[in-house]
Amino acid sequence: MDGLSQLRAPRVHLADFTPAVLRFEDGQRASGQLQVLSVNGGLLSLPSPIDQGSQVKLMFLTHTGAVLGAAEMLSPVTSTQQPFRFVSLPLDDRQRLGAAIQSSLNENIANQHAVEQKWMEKLRAASSNQNQPRRRLFKFGVGAVAFGILCLGCAFYLLQLHALK
Repeated sequence: MDGLSQLRAPRVHLADFTPAVLRFEDGQRASGQLQVLSVNGGLLSLPSPIDQGSQVKLMFLTHTGAVLGAAEMLSPVTSTQQPFRFVSLPLDDRQRLGAAIQSSLNENIANQHAVEQKWMEKLRAASSNQNQPRRRLFKFGVGAVAFGILCLGCAFYLLQLHALK
C-alpha cells in the first residue's frame, strides 16, 4: 500500500441532531441519529443494534441537501452505537456529502480559531493586569522614599533651627 491509500477520509463529529432513516431489503424501516460521518461511512446511534452485515438504504439530510446511499452495517460498538460503511453512493450524493463534511470541517476550524483568539485575548489581558500592580507598587515605593527624604530634610532643618537658638 502506498501512503495515499492509507489516509483516512476526513470525518466530522456531528453536534447537531441529524436524524437518519434506514430501509431494509424487506421494506422495514428503522431510525437513528448520525453521530460521526465521512464519505466512506459513519457511526449511528440506534435504539438497538442491527445485525452485522445487514444491507440497508441510508437516508439523511445535510445542510447541502439529502443523501441516499446503500450501506452495510458493521459490528456494533455499544448497545446503541453502530458503525456503517457506504457500499454504494451515487455521485451527486457523494458530492453533497463531501461538501457538507468540508463545510463542517471549515466551521470547526473557524470555531477553534475563535476559541484560541479568545484565550489569547484573556492571556494578554491577564498579562497586562499582572504588570499594573507592579507599577503601582513601584510608584508607591518611589513616593514613600521621596516622602521619607522630605521628612528627614524637615527634621534636619528643624534640628538646625533649634541648635541656632
